[in-house]
Amino acid sequence: MTLDPAAAPLEIDPLLDDPATRIIVCCGSGGVGKTTTAAALGVRAAERGRKVVVLTIDPARRLAQSMGIDALGNTPRQVKGIEGPGELHAMMLDMKRTFDEIVEAHADTERARAILENPFYQSLSAGFAGTQEYMAMEKLGQLRARDEWDLIVVDTPPSRSALDFLDAPKRLGSFLDGKFIRLLMAPAKMGGRAGMKFLNVGMSMMTGTLGKLLGGQFLRDVQTFVTAMDTMFGGFRTRADATYRLLQAPGTAFLVVAAPERDALREAAYFVERLAAEEMPLAGLVLNRVHGSGAARLSAERARAAAENLEESRIVDQMAGKAHVRGSAAPDGFSPEAAEAHEAAEAAVHHSPDPTAPAPPLSEPPPAPAPSDPSDPSDPSAPSERAADSASAQDADVRTSAHTSVTSVEQLTAGLLRLHAERMQVLAREERTRDRFTALHPEVAVAEVAALPGDVHDLAGLRAIGDRLADGRATT
Repeated sequence: MTLDPAAAPLEIDPLLDDPATRIIVCCGSGGVGKTTTAAALGVRAAERGRKVVVLTIDPARRLAQSMGIDALGNTPRQVKGIEGPGELHAMMLDMKRTFDEIVEAHADTERARAILENPFYQSLSAGFAGTQEYMAMEKLGQLRARDEWDLIVVDTPPSRSALDFLDAPKRLGSFLDGKFIRLLMAPAKMGGRAGMKFLNVGMSMMTGTLGKLLGGQFLRDVQTFVTAMDTMFGGFRTRADATYRLLQAPGTAFLVVAAPERDALREAAYFVERLAAEEMPLAGLVLNRVHGSGAARLSAERARAAAENLEESRIVDQMAGKAHVRGSAAPDGFSPEAAEAHEAAEAAVHHSPDPTAPAPPLSEPPPAPAPSDPSDPSDPSAPSERAADSASAQDADVRTSAHTSVTSVEQLTAGLLRLHAERMQVLAREERTRDRFTALHPEVAVAEVAALPGDVHDLAGLRAIGDRLADGRATT
């Protein structure tokens, strides 16, 4: 698939080489290759001389294995085997551990223990909606504050919506500022008898109802958690706001990752619009798993026609209305389209490998006839007749073998032509889908990554993805 001339090419290497680029965020819908793209960018940047850390959210072990690491944890681990002057470190977000570290860093020992042991906190830190996205933001802020790496590459969480990553800080802030939380904090803030009176009078109906719905112990756990976290809520909001501003800074670049499919590009277009509304710097679109062809001049229609010609006993020019025996040259009466299909069929027949054993040449002498029976003097012509019969049978076997060989080649070639026709249809569909996106967002630079024949299992595979990212055009 050739890049739409209306879309500007996305230059990956200048982006990675620019020392002003400190954060690259790979975002998009699930299943489009975000994690692989982030890892490939990290490898390429490191091998071009930068000290890089890749923060991934994907728990799959294949990424760690492709980097030659047994397992990724919540702290960066250096990746061995980088062929260049830089360094590559990788880590996988541990949502709960990151939350624990925040509590331990911002609360005294006694209060931290009370929070960590609280049942509501344990549920919150393990699976509360938006916690993973917020913790990814927290970890990004921590890594940037350490100023230890030239470049941080972030693989955003595999959310149902690509917007969750941006919404998480605001959602958490709304939760912490919500009326329910303030109501639960009020007794602790008022203290003493006044607090108890408030709780008994002002909240008796609410706590009774919630106690029946959620359980009295659960409500007490929430109140204990909120009381213990009171002094930390402001820090959550402050850090969330700071990380949000960091994402808007000039040193950050967003790469929207998608596949050449309708749903993926529709969500990519929505995300592009959201980034523009939030004034966040978009570097461009990475279009993964794009199909190409080394024989793009042979259209699907012509390949299919050539396959049909091979499968029939004679090649028929439907436009000219003439029949031609296979193997003859295309006459002047053929239209250009029919002539090209004819030539494609001829080339396929003559150049495709023969999957069967080669037949013996016709000039090969037949085996020696069986010796005559000297005990039968009554038939002096028997030896010569038997020899003639043997030669005729040998010639028939040779012709049958040759015919079978040609038929097998034709069948194989026709199958290959039909596969090419299917591939060209896929390519055309991907081009139409991509062109709709570029027509809607002509300002977005695009890099197309040609599909690999298999999954990525090692650094060599990540390098191959990086090379294709830098090339930016899927032509194979």
